Amino acid sequence: MTAIKHALQRDIFTPNDERLLSIVNVCKAGKKKKNCFLCATVTTERPVQVKVVKVKKSDKGDFYKRQIAWALRDLAVVDAKDAIKENPEFDLHFEKIYKWVASSTAEKNAFISCIWKLNQRYLRKKIDFVNVSSQLLEESVPSGENQSVTGGDEEVVDEYQELNAREEQDIEIMMEGCEYAISNAEAFAEKLSRELQVLDGANIQSIMASEKQVNILMKLLDEALKEVDQIELKLSSYEEMLQSVKEQMDQISESNHLIHLSNTNNVKLLSEIEFLVNHMDLAKGHIKALQEGDLASSRGIEACTNAADALLQCMNVALRPGHDMLLAVKQQQQRFSDLRELFARRLASHLNNVFVQQGHDQSSTLAQHSVELTLPNHHPFHRDLLRYAKLMEWLKSTDYGKYEGLTKNYMDYLSRLYEREIKDFFEVAKIKMTGTTKESKKFGLHGSSGKLTGSTSSLNKLSVQSSGNRRSQSSSLLDMGNMSASDLDVADRTKFDKIFEQVLSELEPLCLAEQDFISKFFKLQQHQSMPGTMAEAEDLDGGTLSRQHNCGTPLPVSSEKDMIRQMMIKIFRCIEPELNNLIALGDKIDSFNSLYMLVKMSHHVWTAQNVDPASFLSTTLGNVLVTVKRNFDKCISNQIRQMEEVKISKKSKVGILPFVAEFEEFAGLAESIFKNAERRGDLDKAYTKLIRGVFVNVEKVANESQKTPRDVVMMENFHHIFATLSRLKISCLEAEKKEAKQKYTDHLQSYVIYSLGQPLEKLNHFFEGVEARVAQGIREEEVSYQLAFNKQELRKVIKEYPGKEVKKGLDNLYKKVDKHLCEEENLLQVVWHSMQDEFIRQYKHFEGLIARCYPGSGVTMEFTIQDILDYCSSIAQSH
Repeated sequence: MTAIKHALQRDIFTPNDERLLSIVNVCKAGKKKKNCFLCATVTTERPVQVKVVKVKKSDKGDFYKRQIAWALRDLAVVDAKDAIKENPEFDLHFEKIYKWVASSTAEKNAFISCIWKLNQRYLRKKIDFVNVSSQLLEESVPSGENQSVTGGDEEVVDEYQELNAREEQDIEIMMEGCEYAISNAEAFAEKLSRELQVLDGANIQSIMASEKQVNILMKLLDEALKEVDQIELKLSSYEEMLQSVKEQMDQISESNHLIHLSNTNNVKLLSEIEFLVNHMDLAKGHIKALQEGDLASSRGIEACTNAADALLQCMNVALRPGHDMLLAVKQQQQRFSDLRELFARRLASHLNNVFVQQGHDQSSTLAQHSVELTLPNHHPFHRDLLRYAKLMEWLKSTDYGKYEGLTKNYMDYLSRLYEREIKDFFEVAKIKMTGTTKESKKFGLHGSSGKLTGSTSSLNKLSVQSSGNRRSQSSSLLDMGNMSASDLDVADRTKFDKIFEQVLSELEPLCLAEQDFISKFFKLQQHQSMPGTMAEAEDLDGGTLSRQHNCGTPLPVSSEKDMIRQMMIKIFRCIEPELNNLIALGDKIDSFNSLYMLVKMSHHVWTAQNVDPASFLSTTLGNVLVTVKRNFDKCISNQIRQMEEVKISKKSKVGILPFVAEFEEFAGLAESIFKNAERRGDLDKAYTKLIRGVFVNVEKVANESQKTPRDVVMMENFHHIFATLSRLKISCLEAEKKEAKQKYTDHLQSYVIYSLGQPLEKLNHFFEGVEARVAQGIREEEVSYQLAFNKQELRKVIKEYPGKEVKKGLDNLYKKVDKHLCEEENLLQVVWHSMQDEFIRQYKHFEGLIARCYPGSGVTMEFTIQDILDYCSSIAQSH
């Protein structure tokens, strides 16, 4: 580009007294690329004229020629298209708009920058710069090729600096002093040289004068050093004089230190004596309370508690090094140990007596609870024992062996007491479930233990009795050996649900109260313990509550949590077996009771886990919940097995299958029981298994049916299933509901087509032949020329089907359908309407073939669509 610029300057612009400032290689936008150059020039003569010149390469040679020139004052707008992104396009608005595309964005920017500077320098009229970056419009000295904008004459102008007023005044004074300066420059220069020499001499004189001042300063410094030496000699003499004073002061200081040390030792000795007296002295009142205090009264318990705390403080005092070697200290410690042993024996003996007495007192109240479904209240006993809680804490920290013995005794006495209470309680619950004691023997209830020992035969007898009434109608269709839950009265189920809920509601506060009491009385932390099993409590029977700790050593926190769990397991070891027996009884009475038990047990487990997920109650109820869930799964499996064992009669029509009706009953009952229940997921899984079993076995029975057509069995039963699911709106069975509807629709259509068959058989065979000829390539309007399918043959076939014969055929068909369908589902009119639609479809098909293959023949059927509608309507009304 530089070479081209120099060539253009030399060949085109220098002959015209112009100077080239900027150049850009462009082509017109939107046309074939014919490159040319836009040049920004100024004239070298005044006044300066600024132009934009278009230069193009000649077609005949390699030289350039000037094509067109515009004055810069005629330029109105420069449009750079985009001020942010790089874009080589730009527009120049002269008398019209010229659109250009530069060879590069850099050349475009340089050219626009030059135009802007020329506009700022030479034109009064300001050009509008549109979509131009502000960086290009800054008035700064440019670089590169555009330096020529300020080159030449402009550079001379830029380097000139105007004199300020002070400089002008100095020059005028100098010129006035040498009037001949203008006429005789040499004389002026010689004068200036002489004045410069005079100034140099003055400078030298000034330097020599300053050297004398330096010498004077050096002399003063020497005198100051001599004075310093004299002062140091005096200070040395003073130090020698003070040395003797220092030695005397050191002696006095050492004497004072020895006196201070003696005083300190006396103070420390007094402090030690006061410490031992204050911390190892037990009041006489406390000693008497420990030896003879009344542990039965509230005041005596309080006095013994205060005395025990004081004794513990004295025994646990942190002795300082050397105290244990003093004889008085040893004697006092022995006295404290004797008091501790004495009081620990008294306390353990008294509490053992309280435990035994509580067992006797509580047994006397069992009789009044035997007829009511309630458990005795242990709150008064807990309240009385909690008065000894602080003493138990003291015993735990001072004599762990006796504390452990008390714990074992408490578990032994209370476990026997609770076992009697709980077994009697469950005995009452079982009696209430079965009605009377006599009836309960049918289920194997013998004695007060409440264990279930009934035989299978008694259960089967109950099953037969309870299921006989409801199944009288379907006994010929279904042979099931086991009891159906739907045979029992709804009131009995409600009664069972209330009794089971009351049992759980009585057990829950009993366990929580006992666990809270154990934690407070035995001073054990009860939260965040791990769940345990019954096997872990076996060690408690042998008195090995804590095999890892010696007497007097307290348990760590984790072991205390385990200890509460083990104590609860030992005390309430009969709860889980009794609950399992009760659940087994409920399941024998009615297998659908497992639904009630699953919901109730789940709710109580959820409540217990919210209180303490690792508590004995939560763990026990969780274990029982597993049993209930197992019974629930067994109930579902039994229903599926009963579906698979269904046997149908060969002599009567099938109708709605028993297990389809029983699924409806189960779903309705389950939805009412599981409303807002925590274990909804278990029911949804059961629904899925049951509905799959229903679908499979409906199809199985339909395939085996001899009296009733397969499509009718499938249609009626899947219609019933669809209606049931639509009514109950079970969200997890939406897909099965759609599937049931589809199966119902498919088999309805299949049955209609199969039953309807070909009502106009000869006519149908005739038109099948017509369609076969058309399929072979014969045109429809030429079929009538075939000998076997001419108009006479068509009329002959049509005459065989007058309206009377058609009505008779439809009447026989209606009777046949009525024999196949059952009254329970009431689908006769639906099926008949579908058959009517199918018959009309076939009729229209025949009419269409007649119109296309026999045009203008005037041949028509001897009955109309309206006749078909009238026939069907009258037949339906007559039956």
